[in-house]
This record gives sequence, structure tokens and C-alpha cells, in this order.
Amino acid sequence: MPFEFKKLEIPDVLLIKPKVFEDDRGFFLETYKKDEFEKAGISGEFIQDNHSKSKYGVLRGLHFQKKPYEQAKIVRCVKGIIYDVAVDLRKNSPTFGKFVAVILSEFNKYMLYIPRGFAHGFVVLSDEAEVMYKVDNKYAPSHEYGLIWNDPDVNIPWPIDVPTLSKKDETWPTLKELIKDGVVF
Repeated sequence: MPFEFKKLEIPDVLLIKPKVFEDDRGFFLETYKKDEFEKAGISGEFIQDNHSKSKYGVLRGLHFQKKPYEQAKIVRCVKGIIYDVAVDLRKNSPTFGKFVAVILSEFNKYMLYIPRGFAHGFVVLSDEAEVMYKVDNKYAPSHEYGLIWNDPDVNIPWPIDVPTLSKKDETWPTLKELIKDGVVF
């Protein structure tokens, strides 16, 4: 099997460990195989690939899209190292408001599957990082939203005290505000 799928503390979020074939020439791995992913419970059609490059200390997130444009993602770091986070925003979930975090890097070649109904973000731990991710729904700017990265109720232990943020990422609401405004899944 070319992949190992590991359930995390939030069982709907999966750590994907690809089988890597390495020799003195370099390496080869499969990054997506629809039938294998479907066997692991990752269904749906991924319709777009995205690629970002960021410098050390840049924190992107915590992002999601409101209904009906919510997105599932498969995230991987192709260069550098990131601390990758998914926060459960599904109000009827037993893990609502909880998060999982993993290190994704060019070295471990792991990927993270994040289903719809989650906020997602990462911070760069290397000099720079390039992140690629597949999504299963189109980007809709009018439905873009987020959760503030340092919400004390979520309490994510980010490994960088003072990250570099976009103006938008500095002003997202807290989880309590999302609940009050009815912007949870």
C-alpha cells in the first residue's frame, strides 16, 4: 500500500504517510491516489491545487469558507517545515472547538487531510516553506472567513510567540464570536 492513514485526536482529520522510494538518485512518492484515499474515507472530488511560499515566522490562518463553499483539504509541505493546525468548527461534533497540530515538512513528506467544517492554518518554522494543498470546492472570496490564530478558548500552542500575519489574519473573530454570529458548521 502506498499510504498509511493515521487517525489523530480528532479522528476525521487524518495524517497521511506516503511510501517513499529513495536511492542515491533521490526519491519518488505518490501524493494522491483516489481509490486508496477513498478506502481511507477521503471521498469527494478534489478540483483545485494551491501553492504558497512563506518566510520564517509567517502564520497563515486560521482560514475556512462559509457554506455552501466549505472546503476539504489535503495539505503537504514540499519545501521547509511547518506547524500545521486544524480546528473543528462543527457545532455538533464531540471535538467542537478542539484542534490537532502536526509537523509537515519536506523531510517527513507527510500530508494532512482536513475535512469540511474545519479552520486551517500553519506557521513556518524553517527559513522559508512552500505548501501545496488540494481542495474539493472552489474558492469563493465572498465566503472566505477565519478564526483568530491566538483564541484563548482554543489555546493552540504555536511554536512562535510573535508570528508575521496579514492584516486579515490579525482581525478574525474568536470562537465565541463565530458561535454568536452563527458562523459555525
